[in-house]
Amino acid sequence: MSRPNRQPCPGPLSRRSILQAGALAGTGLSMGDLLRLRAEAAPAQAKSGPLDTAVILIWLPGGPPHMETYDMKPNAPSDYRGEFRPIRTNVEGIDVCELLPMHAKIADQFTLVRSVAHKFSDHGGGHKRFLTGRAPKTPTGFVNDAPAVGSIVAKVREARNLGVPNYVSGANRGRHGIDVYSFGSAYLGQETHPFVVPGDPSAGDFQVKNIALASGLSERLDDRAALLGGFDRLRQQLDASGAMNAMDKFHRRAVEMLTSEAARKAFDLSLEPDAVRDRYGRHAWGQRALLARRLVEAGSSFVTMVMENPYQSGVPWLKNGTYNWDSHAVNCHLFADARIRLPIYDRAVTALVEDIHLRGLAERVLLVVTGEFGRTPRLSARVGTQTGVEQPGRDHWPQAMSMLLAGGGMRTGQVVGSTNAKGEHPQDRPLSPNDLWATVYRHLGINPEQTFPDLSGRPMPILPFGEPISELL
Repeated sequence: MSRPNRQPCPGPLSRRSILQAGALAGTGLSMGDLLRLRAEAAPAQAKSGPLDTAVILIWLPGGPPHMETYDMKPNAPSDYRGEFRPIRTNVEGIDVCELLPMHAKIADQFTLVRSVAHKFSDHGGGHKRFLTGRAPKTPTGFVNDAPAVGSIVAKVREARNLGVPNYVSGANRGRHGIDVYSFGSAYLGQETHPFVVPGDPSAGDFQVKNIALASGLSERLDDRAALLGGFDRLRQQLDASGAMNAMDKFHRRAVEMLTSEAARKAFDLSLEPDAVRDRYGRHAWGQRALLARRLVEAGSSFVTMVMENPYQSGVPWLKNGTYNWDSHAVNCHLFADARIRLPIYDRAVTALVEDIHLRGLAERVLLVVTGEFGRTPRLSARVGTQTGVEQPGRDHWPQAMSMLLAGGGMRTGQVVGSTNAKGEHPQDRPLSPNDLWATVYRHLGINPEQTFPDLSGRPMPILPFGEPISELL
């Protein structure tokens, strides 16, 4: 195969942009500021449906390879099918990659969708197209011109107050800005941004940041005594000084939220038995997934957790591996990287699926696991930027992708849709990202035809098109 230039794909964000990512989703907002903005926007609030429902979005930026995960093609030509083989699951007719043995044991608890496609092959365009349900005005860049789904949920449910943030996102420190993954709110405003939890929740020095009122507050999730003591000291100090009465209602509500029993429990991972934490994996991905479950259990409506870099939490960097799921040959050796990446992913995702069922959340909480697109069905070989040797990889491919869904009271133990024999495009039941979001909104009781004014005052529907995926209902 030919060897074109060896410039690596920068993935979902450039180095410069990473360095520019700021606190609280790049805005510098404290929790009090966020609540103030939400309250100022209250007159435009929409009515929502069943408020006890919630969504967890596990976001896999860079584009996971569908033919190394959920849509394997063992009978395709060798330059398509790759090195790995499918294994049977506990549901007849469903198979997954051999590197996902934990998935194979619980296939009856999730659904695979194999026929979603769109037309935006750039990371920026792909993120915007997928996460907003609209074709972006520009095919590159990560700044949204339409609100991401999480912001829409936050807008619809802005009056909801259960003591924990309604909309939360978690990502690696330095990658937690709003525009890193097109989580922006566009014309809905900053008050609909998520409360961001950056960092590795499995790390000993992990702290919940972006809480301006609680500077100095110890919130180490691995140290329960310090966590609870810090909350108690903050409340005692505020009460003793009279500061609680002096604060305006927005900051008072922020403090009440952050010192509430719900918040104390939701962010305190040490409340979980060691066996549960071990089941998720003592790793950023696993503990982030566990935190997501705790947040929706406590009352958060929409939680997005990013699973991007597996080479952390004590996992040594693989020279022929890559940071995200962007498995170009210039970036990584696709199969070597997958041998590290997929077992960590397997453990974290299946623990979350099982936990949703074991804890009685399968009706209330809908789990969506996906990236912005799939990878080219045909393998390519290039000289790796880090290795200097030729290695296999796959490029961007929005024409076909796979995703996993669980919970939400939906039918599980099935596959929806299929691609052709080489994994190139949908063959049966072609779907778009909008069909996924129509399903999500239905679960949340949100009317996708409801409108919000854009910056010019034009009424914009929550979702311009798309139908709930009937096979799931």
